[in-house]
Amino acid sequence: MESNFVDYVKILCRSGKGGKGSMHLRHVKYNPNGGPDGGDGGRGGSIYLRGNHNYWTLLHLKYERHIFAEHGGNGGRDKCHGTDGKDVYIDVPCGTVVYNAETGRYVCDVTYDGQEVLLLKGGRGGLGNFQFRTATNQAPRYAQPGEPMQEMTVILELKLLADVGLVGFPNAGKSTLVSALSNAKPKIANYPFTTMEPSLGIVGYRDGKSFVMADIPGIIEGAAEGRGLGLRFLRHIERNSLLLFMVPGDTDDIRHEYEVLLNELRQFNPELLDKQRVLAVTKCDLLDEELIDMLRQELEASPSATLGETRVVFISAVTGYGLDELKDVLWAEMNAESNKLAAVTTTESIAHRDKDMTRFQAEMADEGEDDDIEYVDIAEDDIEDLDDFEYED
Repeated sequence: MESNFVDYVKILCRSGKGGKGSMHLRHVKYNPNGGPDGGDGGRGGSIYLRGNHNYWTLLHLKYERHIFAEHGGNGGRDKCHGTDGKDVYIDVPCGTVVYNAETGRYVCDVTYDGQEVLLLKGGRGGLGNFQFRTATNQAPRYAQPGEPMQEMTVILELKLLADVGLVGFPNAGKSTLVSALSNAKPKIANYPFTTMEPSLGIVGYRDGKSFVMADIPGIIEGAAEGRGLGLRFLRHIERNSLLLFMVPGDTDDIRHEYEVLLNELRQFNPELLDKQRVLAVTKCDLLDEELIDMLRQELEASPSATLGETRVVFISAVTGYGLDELKDVLWAEMNAESNKLAAVTTTESIAHRDKDMTRFQAEMADEGEDDDIEYVDIAEDDIEDLDDFEYED
């Protein structure tokens, strides 16, 4: 059965080209000296990305291989302006990142509902010969062609936006925890890779407060090299402001499993290590109080270099043991000053993203209104054939 969760699509996008300016000389019996009256061409349609909170996957774009905007209409006689091409808006879920498929360069990202980002700008329409009339050239016999269209093959990549991302091996109890803390109903079963696609759950807290938790498919050792399902979904962790590592309490070595998970994140994107982390020891319903106390003392007494000051919480999603303490710890860590700037939104650093975004907007956006733009001199090849002149009787 095909999954409805689609987080990666490749689309060929093309903006509209500008319409040609009209080259027309008006000559009628009641106005024998009418002169040039060719109108300007219309602008081509642009392509925009627009954040839409009603979408949570890219499924609606999976079969949209080509998205083209309309071309601008050509100018006409009597100074008639050509029709402007219709703009195209591509609705995407919040958290979508865009890359140039040919160069791999980061283009932009859409992070909130209603955000509009210009992807490809339509070509400007050419000026008609009416615009080129002067005192010394009262009957210009040329018009300007429209600007060409722009084309780019883009990759749209969705990274889930959540406050807390769950990191753990298969069967660590991630889906069970999400179902216990929220109204989300992920599939739960006692076999590896039960969770095949990420899901989000809203966790209620005190005084009407809440936060979003992301259940991400299990990671195995070697996921950063492509093993298992982890490589496909590791990018969703980049959007989470806090990472909750989950290790079952009945495992042989809790510290070792935590270090393996941490190493996979380091290999995938070292910036993930800058995020705040909390370690949850799960399935404590299988342990007695004496064993839980012994494990807690062991982890707190001699923390490793990787564990450091990471908070450790013992929980059981089945019985509810330690869940209130877990929510308190997560809320405190999320609102800590040290965690407010730790979120990573792309595979590049924030500075690199802002630099590329500034350059992209400078290339695509006009410096001012169309009336303020200086058109370049018309090349000889761009001048229409003089035999195409139209005269009115």
